[in-house]
Amino acid sequence: MNKMKDKVCIVTGSNSGIGKETTLALANMGAKIIMVVRNLERGEQARGEIVNETGNKTLVLMHCDLSSFESINKFTKEFLGSYDKLDVLINNAGAVFSKRQTTVDGFERTLAVNYLGPFLLTKKLLPLLKLSAPSRVINLSSGLHKSAKIDFDDLQSTKNYDGMKVYAAAKLMVIMYTYELARRLEDTGVTVNVAQPGFVATNLGRNSGSLLSYLMFKMVRPLQISAKKGAETSVYLASSEKVKGVTGKCFSKLKETATAQVSYDQEKQKLLWNKTSELLELPPTLEN
Repeated sequence: MNKMKDKVCIVTGSNSGIGKETTLALANMGAKIIMVVRNLERGEQARGEIVNETGNKTLVLMHCDLSSFESINKFTKEFLGSYDKLDVLINNAGAVFSKRQTTVDGFERTLAVNYLGPFLLTKKLLPLLKLSAPSRVINLSSGLHKSAKIDFDDLQSTKNYDGMKVYAAAKLMVIMYTYELARRLEDTGVTVNVAQPGFVATNLGRNSGSLLSYLMFKMVRPLQISAKKGAETSVYLASSEKVKGVTGKCFSKLKETATAQVSYDQEKQKLLWNKTSELLELPPTLEN
């Protein structure tokens, strides 16, 4: 029950699905968890349910919309003003949209929520993660990344938009970014790994914007594993001594797993990092 006692953890998208189950499991271990959510009403309901089930009253709810860079900046400023350490950051939130949409910042929404938002959030929190070392970053991806291709000249998918292909590409970017970040953080005590939860029954299709897409998600529901089962790898990477010091790897079903061959291309990892930094108007260094 006290395996994670006094550990400060951030879990994004923690009001439902894998994020909620990850929060529940870590709360049971005694962690102090900041539940980062887009919808405060749903978040408060989830927080209450987890507190009632675990007895862990240290859970704190904070708002952040990963599709809005202003929201990310506001959240990180509030968090850094309230906490002096961060042991675990779990970039769990994700979404897919069947029709191309743009965020308030003018970015394609699937890319923003699944990749650009976590990239910016992590970069803002890196100084505290370094001060808190040994600390851990866990980025969620998907097996769908293996079918993906990245168009480095059109990261925002302005041509021939296909929601699931864009989602898969964003998840491939997450993996390549994780490997690049892990290399840049060598000898800092901050580890960065990927969790692939498997084919999980979640609300991912809710935001698709298409009744047909939503119904397709519902039809395959019997083939999917539970969110609780899907959360096991995230929890393992956040808490297990077995992965202490392990970095730049991808895990599925509590075991290290290989990712698409292109994901290991270090030149393309660096290219993606630099292109992402340009999009976000950030320096290509680790410092903000």
